[in-house]
Amino acid sequence: MNDYQNTNWWKYLEEPMRDLVKESYLLMEREEKGGGDLHDYSFIVFPMAKAYEGFLKKLFFDLGLINKRQYEGDRFRVGKSLNPNLPKRYQWDWVYIDLVDKCHGEQLPGQMWDVWKRARNRIFHYFAGLHRFITLAEAKQLIGEMASTMEAALAGCATQSRLV
Repeated sequence: MNDYQNTNWWKYLEEPMRDLVKESYLLMEREEKGGGDLHDYSFIVFPMAKAYEGFLKKLFFDLGLINKRQYEGDRFRVGKSLNPNLPKRYQWDWVYIDLVDKCHGEQLPGQMWDVWKRARNRIFHYFAGLHRFITLAEAKQLIGEMASTMEAALAGCATQSRLV
């Protein structure tokens, strides 16, 4: 289960992000070994999703798409910046189109957005009338998708010297 620690994305993460990733993997391992039969396993995804959001902000910074104030501040929103369908009136922090250029096409930025939306936004928020619960298998899949997307982003967008 610790194979993730030999990946490029793991090496790229800052220490607080690594702590979050470890927490998700530990929770997953604990639940797979015989945790209870729970209604929702979103709690397993939460730490990894937080680390994934940190990864995206770090990637945007290292690619020169956001500045240090945006990276370190509390106002920059990954969801708005990465949304490919953001209306023009909200595009002051929009990085999607520049990310398409840096990542040589829309495939990786689209994947980053899709995974962020499913593993972070839909997990964290409550939508009236849409009761979405996460099974243990879905939690494991989302964690794997975040990991593979981070690896793909580093391989496909790593044109700057600050990247792994």
